[in-house]
Amino acid sequence: MASDFFITFMLFSDVMSMKNFVMHSFSLFFYTLVSPLFPGAARIFSPLFPKLRTFIKVRKEVFNELEKIITHLPDSAFRIWIHSASVGEFEQARPIIAALKEKRPDIIVFISFLSNSGYNARKNFPDAAAVFYLPIDTHANAKKLVTLLKPDVLLLMRYDFWPNHLLEAKKYGTKLILAAAVLQQNSAYFKPVVKGFYGSIFHLFDKIYTVSAKDTTAFREIFMCRQTETAGDPRFDQVLTRSKNPGRVDHLKPFFENKTVLVAGSIWDKDSALLLAAWQELDERPFLILVPHQVDTDNMERLYHDLQSRSLELVKVSAINETFNPEREVLVIDQTGYLVELYSIASMAFVGGGFGVNVHNTLEPAVYGIPVMFGPRYHNSPEAEALVAAGGATVIHDQETLSATLKVLMTDRAEKNRRGKIAEAFVKERTGATAKITAGILNLLIKSS
Repeated sequence: MASDFFITFMLFSDVMSMKNFVMHSFSLFFYTLVSPLFPGAARIFSPLFPKLRTFIKVRKEVFNELEKIITHLPDSAFRIWIHSASVGEFEQARPIIAALKEKRPDIIVFISFLSNSGYNARKNFPDAAAVFYLPIDTHANAKKLVTLLKPDVLLLMRYDFWPNHLLEAKKYGTKLILAAAVLQQNSAYFKPVVKGFYGSIFHLFDKIYTVSAKDTTAFREIFMCRQTETAGDPRFDQVLTRSKNPGRVDHLKPFFENKTVLVAGSIWDKDSALLLAAWQELDERPFLILVPHQVDTDNMERLYHDLQSRSLELVKVSAINETFNPEREVLVIDQTGYLVELYSIASMAFVGGGFGVNVHNTLEPAVYGIPVMFGPRYHNSPEAEALVAAGGATVIHDQETLSATLKVLMTDRAEKNRRGKIAEAFVKERTGATAKITAGILNLLIKSS
């Protein structure tokens, strides 16, 4: 333990001399001091928490697997390490990766995730030399990882700051970039207890690209981060690109051609219960496609039971054939990978999650020029807030407001089209972040070479 303290203290001493690092950050120093205790604590408590056991288990072979991969990699002028908390944040990085690969095909890309869902969804991402779980944030792990990757740039998407990994990368000489950064009004970053801690973290970055001018102002004025610049959200570029390739649903399009279709995407139990009740009240109903947030057996059985209890016939997409009739059957998506493309055949969309923790991706339907609806918990999503303010989305508070909104969209075609055009324009007018961030990364690489 004494040696751990000495190593941590020496690392902290080195970092304190770095340009733009905030002095007197006791909280950051304390974090680096106690972080060697994290693995032991995790093992002690893992029998009580299944998710913690999984967290430890999936990281056991990370370094061995990386060593095998990196040994066989060709020499490259540049290496970039991209870290995302989960799949949502990674979607912001995808267009940047594509643009970098186009500009510099020799770039080697490493991708790390914190979450199981992110890793499992993108573990076979073709443009990455390696996709891996981020090791537990200790100085020893961070040093070993950076020594293996030898990254010229670390691109961190939106949030998920792990100090030891950032500090060790900085010490190695890696350029640190934070992209798609946001500082919402009630963010924990502003709390007195942790404000200094996060201020020190933010100052480690060589460049910070924010989603909006408001975020840029907050970084510059509250945290004195002069290296901050407004770029926008790369997800706008990503959803626009993906909207041009809806091939996954080609076999479904004939069933819904020239029909009014409601796609309910990423729905939870409360979403589906509310939606089905409101939908059954309508005199004129849109054809309905339900896409659950999770397609595990228990969740799907609950949804099937709910439909059957309402005397509604259903067809699973996994079993669909030419006999499917959307006029009398609800299409239920019981497989992953459909949702984004499904919005291309929709006339309107209900996005789930707004009656739970937070609404899911609202840009995916908006890009297709259709009205969007979701529940009241959307304030952790800046794009959802902005879409509502623009008039391209409607907030649903209860069954009554949902029924009323659906009636308007079904009976007033001009109003439906107006809201849809606002949603589409909202997305297309905000593209361009990818080009700006990509240019900044390449500029840093050139300067460091």
